[in-house]
Amino acid sequence: MAEITHIGLAVPDLDRAAEWYCKVLGFYILSGPFEFDAATEEPDHMTLDLQGPEITKMRNIHLMSLGGVGIELFEFQEADIKGEQLFPHRGFFHVCLIVENLIETIERIVLHGGRQRSKIHQTTKDKNHYLVYMEDPFGNILELSSRNTSEMYGNK
Repeated sequence: MAEITHIGLAVPDLDRAAEWYCKVLGFYILSGPFEFDAATEEPDHMTLDLQGPEITKMRNIHLMSLGGVGIELFEFQEADIKGEQLFPHRGFFHVCLIVENLIETIERIVLHGGRQRSKIHQTTKDKNHYLVYMEDPFGNILELSSRNTSEMYGNK
């Protein structure tokens, strides 16, 4: 059985993104930021193996939620990726976060440069099961949920 430990997000400005996730959504810095520059690393460095030779310079940081699931932010500063195209609804699509107060979290995200992408939806009639799609200031889609996935969709 697998368990999610963290999700990796690419952002254009690591410092700004880390500050935003900590300030707006209550994440805290677990470790980092770390810097990688292929020009100064050994040829068998782990990042070269994981990211591939196209990534020559990057920074990353690990943020943690109170629930124990993290977000790893990546700022790819130098990358030679040819022919890559972004396709909506392919690969990474969104991160779902359980929040204590949906309305307050929506307002806080909007106040700090994010935006609301959808209406608030009740997923189960007569239950306090709500969700909404938001967007952080860096273009990543965040689903805010009032309950965990098991409660929201189990036995439907």
